[in-house]
Amino acid sequence: MESHPLDFEKPILELQRRLQDLKNHSDQHDLDFDSEVEAMETKIRETRRQIYDNLTAWQRVQLARHVLRPFALDYVARCFTNWVELHGDRVFGDDKAMPSGLAKLGPHRCVVITHQKGRDTKENVKRNFGCAHPEGYRKALRLMRLAEKFGLPVISLIDTPGAYPGIGSEERHISEAIAVNLREMMNLRVPTIAVVIGEGGSGGALGIGVSDRVLILENAYYSVISPEACSAILWKDRRHAPEAAEALKLTAQDLMGLSVVDEIVPEPEGGAHRDPDLAAANLGMALRQNLERLSSFSIEELLRNRYDKFRKLGKFSEELSTVSATIAES
Repeated sequence: MESHPLDFEKPILELQRRLQDLKNHSDQHDLDFDSEVEAMETKIRETRRQIYDNLTAWQRVQLARHVLRPFALDYVARCFTNWVELHGDRVFGDDKAMPSGLAKLGPHRCVVITHQKGRDTKENVKRNFGCAHPEGYRKALRLMRLAEKFGLPVISLIDTPGAYPGIGSEERHISEAIAVNLREMMNLRVPTIAVVIGEGGSGGALGIGVSDRVLILENAYYSVISPEACSAILWKDRRHAPEAAEALKLTAQDLMGLSVVDEIVPEPEGGAHRDPDLAAANLGMALRQNLERLSSFSIEELLRNRYDKFRKLGKFSEELSTVSATIAES
């Protein structure tokens, strides 16, 4: 049976329930229902394929937030070795929402920056639901500078609804902390890779996302605002979140088409939570391949390519816009 099924997965759940009833009936009455069981299993596979091959933007958002989806430390445990967490920003304190430290990816020593959510209420309180305070971003910057000092690549695992917007966060200058990270990551003299593994919300995600290569898992999303917040602003009602999700072009597929991300990392059918080991294997392979590719460039080439990459975002042609307007008028 499906564990924690989402609304659009209920047809699969119903078919699985009927399959289990069929098997139970066969066992209880010693009847041969093999052909019926096989037909039902085929129908389940076809239904799963039809649903997961045609997911809407809102359905992918739901998958990105699934309670059983692997979190950053799950990937750290599966993709990296020799993990050593480092604490504190040396200014205010340690942010549990952003566990970060040293690790090895294959033969490469690196610095890993993460967002971490919680599985239950106690852990979510500890991790602040993955919403970091300024000290989290300052800790990340401290570790990035450490990486630069020792020539270590930086890998960011992004999974946050956004930076924490509370009073304490504002008092300690959350916007300044994120802005400084954007500037410093652009000039970081080591290879950098960022991966959106779940939610990539607003500046909270971008604060560790300015990298040479930006990857995204197949069912993750990356957006300037959450669909609910966008809906509340535009329609004065959060119920229009599905429409907002479509308009925001926040899915991995949309972002790839817009050149906001460089690569989509495939997930198991139905989402990373269906097979965390396979999801981690796919991510680990993508990280190693991209790191090997980046290692072939000189630092000057990395900086130049990184600058060009982000300067191209949002670029458009005024001449094309003028031609389109002329055609529309005629």
